[in-house]
This record gives sequence, C-alpha cells and structure tokens, in this order.
Amino acid sequence: MKQFVTATPEEVGISSERIVRFMKTLEYNEIPMHSLLIIRYGKLVAESYYAPYTKDALHRMFSVTKSFTSIAIGLLAEEGKLSLDDNIISYFPEMLSETGVHPYIAEMTIKDMLKMASAHENTTYKIDIKEDWVKSFFITEPSHYPGTIFSYDTSSSHTLAALVEKISGMKMLDYLRSKFLDELEFSKDAYIISDPNGVSMGGSGLMATPMDFAKVAWTVMHDGRAEDKQLIPEWYIKEATKKQIDTSVKGGTTEEKQGYGYQFWRIRNDGFACYGMGGQLAICIPKEDLLVVTTADTQGLGGGVQVIYDTFWREIYDNLSDKPFVENIEGSKSLKAILKESQIKAVAGDLTNVIVNTINGRTYSFDDENPMNLKNIKIELKEELGIFCFENQNGKQELTFGLGKQIESKFPHYNMNCVSSAAWVEEKTLLIKSHIIDECLGSIQVQVHFKSDREVVVYMKKIEEYLFHEFLGFANGRIED
Repeated sequence: MKQFVTATPEEVGISSERIVRFMKTLEYNEIPMHSLLIIRYGKLVAESYYAPYTKDALHRMFSVTKSFTSIAIGLLAEEGKLSLDDNIISYFPEMLSETGVHPYIAEMTIKDMLKMASAHENTTYKIDIKEDWVKSFFITEPSHYPGTIFSYDTSSSHTLAALVEKISGMKMLDYLRSKFLDELEFSKDAYIISDPNGVSMGGSGLMATPMDFAKVAWTVMHDGRAEDKQLIPEWYIKEATKKQIDTSVKGGTTEEKQGYGYQFWRIRNDGFACYGMGGQLAICIPKEDLLVVTTADTQGLGGGVQVIYDTFWREIYDNLSDKPFVENIEGSKSLKAILKESQIKAVAGDLTNVIVNTINGRTYSFDDENPMNLKNIKIELKEELGIFCFENQNGKQELTFGLGKQIESKFPHYNMNCVSSAAWVEEKTLLIKSHIIDECLGSIQVQVHFKSDREVVVYMKKIEEYLFHEFLGFANGRIED
C-alpha cells in the first residue's frame, strides 16, 4: 500500500462535523496534538499536521516501537529462526556469569517477554542507563516468576530487538525494510535511535512519519496483508493482536485495562492499538475497518491519552454509519479549515504589559544556591518577539520566543528543535513555554514573576524523561547594581 486513496468523511460513513468536534474537544482540553489521520475502508478522509509539524517530519513514536519489534519477532518465527517458546537466555549465553543465571531468568521465554510477563517488575536499564542495557535484563534481580502477571517492562522489548539484530545480522529497521517496509514505501530517512551500545531501542526509539505509522497499522489491522500481498504472517498477527494476558490491575487507565497481546494493547469495542507515550496512537477497529492515528505530547497531562480515546469513542465511533452520509457542504468547509490551520497552540494571555518598560533588558542576578544553578537572567521584548537570556552551569544562553505566537529555534545547549511562545498570564507574571520537537519530546516552562521593581522569582518546570534536569525549581533574583 503505497498511498491511501483520499475521500470525504461522508463517503465512508463518518460525519465531517464530528471530526471537527473531535479536534475542537481535544483543543479545549489542551491536548497538544501533533498530527491526526483517519482512514476507513482504505480511504484517507482526514489528515492534519499541527504546525510546525509537516507531513514529512519524523516524529518520536516511543513505545509504538514495541509493536515493530513484535512484528520482527513474528517474521523470524515464520522463517523458523526462533520459536516463541524458546528461553531467551539460550540466545545470549555470553550473559551467563560464573554463578550462572537466576532461575526466573533462565525460565523466561520469548512469549513471556512479548506479552509483558517477564520476571521483572520494571525496566531494568533505567537503573543505570549508562551501562549495557541488554546485559541489565539478565543480571538485574528478578521480582517474580515469568509468564504469570502483566508488568510493563521496556527492557523486555529492548532485549527482543537485540535478539532480532543478533539473529538477522542487521539493524532491526533494516530487517523490517527487507521483509515488508520497503513494499509499503516506508520513509527512507526513518530510523530507530540506538542505546549506548549500539542496539536499536526496540522499546521506544522509532523516528518515523505519521503516515509510515498508519501504513504499518493498516497492514496489521488487515492480518498482515496490503494490496493483496501477505507481508506479515497472518497467524502471528492474529496472536499478537488478541488478548494474551490480563491488565486489569496494572493498567493505568480504562483503555489500558482491556488486556495485552504481543506488544499490542487491546482496547474497547473489540479493537487493538499501538501506543507510545505522549499520545502516539494507532487506534485499530477491525470490525469497522477504521484506523485513527495520532501523534501528540500529553506528557504532564494526567489522563491525556484517555481523553483522546474517550473523545474518539464519543464523537467518531458512536456516530459511524455503514452507509455513506449525504455530503455536508458547511461541515466539509469547517473540516478543511481546521485541518489546514492546525498548529501547536501558543501560550494564552496578554501580549503587552505596563511593566515592560521597567523590566525590559534588565539583568537579574541570583543567589549562588538554586536548583537550576541560575546565575542571571535577562528578558528582551520587542513587539511580537522576545529573547530569554540566561546563564547557568552551561554558560550564557538564549531562547527566542514569540508573544502570542510560536517561534521555531534550537533549544540552547541541547541544540534540539523547538517552538517557543510566551504571554503575560498575570499582571506581573510572564510565562514562557518551549515545546521540544526532536528525538526528545517534552516541554520546558519558565514562569517569571516580577515581585517589585528590583526583585524577581523564577520557577522552571521540565517535562521530559531523561534530560533538561537543570530546568526544575525556584530561584530568587534581584537587579544588579
């Protein structure tokens, strides 16, 4: 399937107005969406990329990568190069120490790992991400018998990716390209980030476009077939997408309590999903021949992904028809407009403030001890543009932002793509927010409260898994004499 045929929503029994309501509800709930694709009966009826994201921009897919790892395992099983019932340690004898291996680890099978029933309660390499991630899976003390209870463990997925690369002799994405991704015209510049030892991050590292994601999810939803070609073994897809283990206790949300397959989530209404942290979703409803793909960044928004699901069920799923709707001219116009104009929202608030002349361009110094190691800051404001100048342990740095609009730049020190905006959220409080849109996804927020003509309080908050630790905490500053 090289390209999806396009159609109006009404042609496939979906209301344009309901899609508009879906998108506006997510906006109302402040869900930072990055893309939306809706496909039914093989027809693409809605496609939106929230600026600055574009159709060709690679997006971090996080745990969606697990589903790709699962498919690679299934392909190797079809080739007869492994069995799902094999003990994982048999493929990694070099991990055996002089004292052997813990019996729970020795007992663990590939199938146990696929269904998130390893012997570990948590991801092992997060204990020390600078060490050998694969080795950590075998040497970390296990917590329980494998194959028994669901417990989300990304190190299982990562170790399975290492297994794929060990058996195939190829990087995992290259192996998948050779087997079926090239047939789908999967993006040539897509890649999987590697761990410190060069192993593809099979649990979270995929960088691909939303359309790449949609093509693979559509193929999976059709039992591994695309354009009348069986690209992925049907037997494996049926096993991978059905409920293999209960998640009712450890699942965090309603959707996560529906069960788990082989690196695929079960969801309500007899569906399944690929799910990556922050709202990377392929919502697959085979009985309705319906696929919805989203990319987003809901990190820091408790229940944000469930909001996407609930809004989808209410606005789209509950209003499907098996027959075409009459074309809705006004609804179609509204949908075209919102699809075209979508963008990551700028900080809301006032764009001007009477205190600007007092604080503009003045340098505030900080006490030696503060969590961010801030030495000084300076804010320069001019019409619709601002610059946040600051000095910390990494030296003097600058972040450009828009007032009431997003400005694209590189986040200082990390040199990562970002979009930043600011607004006055209170009489004396300026809020600057930067969205990181690179291999990392996250946000940095800086609240600057001008307590008096000479005093300032700064609060920084970072929402990202591993980096930006110097952007978290309070600091009190004052005008330099």
